[in-house]
Amino acid sequence: MRIMGLDYGSKTVGVAISDGLLLTAQGVETINRTQENKLRRTLARIQELCQAYEVEEIVLGFPKNMNNTIGDRAEKSLEFAEMLKKRTGLPVVMWDERLTTMAANRTLMESGVRREHRKEYIDKIAATFILQGYLDARSIKE
Repeated sequence: MRIMGLDYGSKTVGVAISDGLLLTAQGVETINRTQENKLRRTLARIQELCQAYEVEEIVLGFPKNMNNTIGDRAEKSLEFAEMLKKRTGLPVVMWDERLTTMAANRTLMESGVRREHRKEYIDKIAATFILQGYLDARSIKE
């Protein structure tokens, strides 16, 4: 069993996959989109990755506002979650992603990645942080 983590943005979707023991998350790819409302190819690619990695659950970043309210971006994430459920038939867990992009950016800066190259990696790393947070919380419960 593996779990997929997604960082859903207006232009990209970062993808991470857990290891088979559900201990660690690894960034897999960033799916680029030309238009925010055109999701057919994005959903098809996610479905392909779910099949290739034998994913049984999806964790989707839930971008709540800092005051814990749900804004426009979070509403779009909820809509995307419903599309994912219909397309893949897998359960989708919403996971608080506040500050993950900032943490991913800091990690890239500390690793010496130049500013112009950070965009290539930021969403994939944010997806990894989202999934790792979920895996860590899940292991504490068990």
